[in-house]
Amino acid sequence: MIDDTVLLVPAFNEGAVIGQYLSSARQRFRWIVCVDDGSTDDTAQQAQDAGAIVLRHPVNLGQGAAIQTAIEYAQRLPVQWFCTFDADGQHRLEDVETMRHLAMTTDVDIILGSRFLGDATGMPLLRRWFLKAAVWFANLTSGVKLTDAHNGLRLFNRHVAQTIDLQEPGFNHASEFVEKIKANHYTYTEAPVTIDYSNYSKAKGQSMLNAVNIATDTLTAKVMNR
Repeated sequence: MIDDTVLLVPAFNEGAVIGQYLSSARQRFRWIVCVDDGSTDDTAQQAQDAGAIVLRHPVNLGQGAAIQTAIEYAQRLPVQWFCTFDADGQHRLEDVETMRHLAMTTDVDIILGSRFLGDATGMPLLRRWFLKAAVWFANLTSGVKLTDAHNGLRLFNRHVAQTIDLQEPGFNHASEFVEKIKANHYTYTEAPVTIDYSNYSKAKGQSMLNAVNIATDTLTAKVMNR
């Protein structure tokens, strides 16, 4: 069992899958911090029964807010590595282990998962095109060069955990995370990972409209900060 890495799991109405998902994770990782972001189902109970440390937002604040809550709590734990890990079944635990081993051999602050270096099983073609466009836009606006700018699987060290301070509460936190890499001078690399697009995860994932809103908000912030 890996005990120097904590999984940070934001969850909202994931009761249908999260119990089995986190039970498997607990067989490999000692520490899991799950933030139930105002769920109206049994997400919190399922996560707790699976062995996770469960924190609860009384109302839905958004994925970014849930991740920041998890990061702040997880700093109390005796770990050196922190990994954001979606609750909808898209990520694979073996990819986390691979990223952790990579962290042991490379002197970087952050390792970001890339489905475009690995595999995106079942990804709809339209989503693939849109995500490719999002990568181009993020690289243009952030100055950070990535192949996958909106992947929820990220492994980072304690220095990042102590200094990242995400302010965007919703899905736009992904763009903010990339911006923070540049602003805080974090060193980074990417690792090939697999994203599994099941019917459930596709239904739970962010919509194309959300992605457009993220791009608009990012561009607006750039203009306002000049």
